[in-house]
Amino acid sequence: MAATTAPGQQVTLAGLGRALVQHQMLRPDQAVEVQKKADQARVPFIDELVTSEFLNAAKLAKFAAEAFGHPLLDLAAVDVASLPTELLDAKLSAEARVMPLGKRGNKISVAISDPTDYQTLDRIKFSAQAAVDPIVVEHDKLLKMLEKVYRSASDQLDDLVDDTVDVDVTNDEQAAQVDSEVDDAPVVKFLQKVLIDAIQAGASDIHFEPYEKFYRIRYRIDGELREVAQPPLAIKEKLASRIKVISRLDISEKRIPQDGRMKLVLSKQRAIDFRVSTLPTLFGEKIVMRILDPSSATLGIDALGYDPEQKEALLEAVKRPYGMVLVTGPTGSGKTVSLYTCLNILNGPDINISTAEDPAEINLPGINQVNVNDKAGLTFSAALKSFLRQDPDVIMVGEIRDLETADIAIKAAQTGHMVMSTLHTNDAPTTLTRMMNMGVAPFNIASAVMLITAQRLGRRLCSCKQPHELDEQALLDIGFRESDIDGSWTPYKPVGCERCNGSGYKGRVGIYQVMPISEEIQRIILSNGNAMEIAAQAKAEGVNDLRRSGLIKVMQGHTSIEEVLGVTNE
Repeated sequence: MAATTAPGQQVTLAGLGRALVQHQMLRPDQAVEVQKKADQARVPFIDELVTSEFLNAAKLAKFAAEAFGHPLLDLAAVDVASLPTELLDAKLSAEARVMPLGKRGNKISVAISDPTDYQTLDRIKFSAQAAVDPIVVEHDKLLKMLEKVYRSASDQLDDLVDDTVDVDVTNDEQAAQVDSEVDDAPVVKFLQKVLIDAIQAGASDIHFEPYEKFYRIRYRIDGELREVAQPPLAIKEKLASRIKVISRLDISEKRIPQDGRMKLVLSKQRAIDFRVSTLPTLFGEKIVMRILDPSSATLGIDALGYDPEQKEALLEAVKRPYGMVLVTGPTGSGKTVSLYTCLNILNGPDINISTAEDPAEINLPGINQVNVNDKAGLTFSAALKSFLRQDPDVIMVGEIRDLETADIAIKAAQTGHMVMSTLHTNDAPTTLTRMMNMGVAPFNIASAVMLITAQRLGRRLCSCKQPHELDEQALLDIGFRESDIDGSWTPYKPVGCERCNGSGYKGRVGIYQVMPISEEIQRIILSNGNAMEIAAQAKAEGVNDLRRSGLIKVMQGHTSIEEVLGVTNE
């Protein structure tokens, strides 16, 4: 169909424009006007039509479906995350402005706003090597969805990143020579922002997690994981590569787990270390970064939250010329910070301190730190043997895992050295029976171990806390003593505000069971007594168990009853 708009000038209508005129949805002069503007702007007819006042996108979609016998679909009812975008090349989908909706047999269904665009349908048929079933959708909704799905990852990252991000990320030894493949400015900026935000939020770990349909980043704050971002899935490879490069890991190895370290330089005075662990999963490499802030080891013992009697007992034990001090608790309970705080107290020009760790988490000047390397033969026991030839005063073993390590550590404690270490047990009394079960002779345990500290970290109540009204019987049922309920204190409950992001908690507080090994406990050990007998004797000697220590923290207003019940067993 041709129409004349001016002498000597002819505009040809075809496809959708011709059909609209034939069905009297547009007058010929209106269709010609739209086509002329589209030709001048070098855009498809449908683009110009939906922006004109002649026909809106909804009416146009309804007409096209009816006129050409295709199904009509409202894209508002489609879940973007469930779209099978992998059925078509992303560049082709974005350029041709079609959205794959599904495939059945040898037929692919695509959302399209102009079903008369046979050239585009042929391109899709050739690319997908399948017959094409057009599903008519509204043009404006299609464009919005295409932008949301196929918008470049760089553009999406730019929205997430603040232009003020500018810090130096490097490894322990020197600035990494970043491969051009991963020297992607938006990815670099985004990673720096994630790291800085994590430090400012007080996070202990950062999780980078790829899944089939999305990619998410979570922080562990005050012991709880919180999702903070869902960057575009397309960046998962570049982000993993960037982290591996600055952590000095093998960028080409994606089949096995790897461990590394990196450093974030915030200023000349402050740098934060990160321990990096990669793990191959079904949909890419999951990466967890543990934030290691050296300043946490120099806070001093008062900042850890020990009660006065517990602090006195711990300091008395670690300042002895020889013996063994053990710290026990689950992963993430603050054992390393407690040990390093003790080491920092002892660290002086007249003391030789050596540590064997897997890996060394906090760097302290003046302490000789060794990373164990099982593959190279540098095990905990091998490091301990070497330490004993290095004229040590204090030895710290990251963890006692086997009988050989335990035997060497105990012999070192019996021959004039202060030995500190950790074990994974639930409380202080079970630590002793755990060592017996490992095969350590009871007389060696009784003579070497001076003190055991079991610990947990509970969330500290934010300043928005409010009194928690409970009657006397409820408090007794929880575990408080009658002598505690004297009206001198009030239990508090979490509320939630902007400062604590609505959780009601801000920061964490230590809950401790500090058990010195008395002569009576030594007798129980020598007679092969069990953990219950040791616990009963410790209680008789005034040692608070973890639940009691937690309830004292409630009485002091530091945490809530719910938190104590959640992190301790009675």
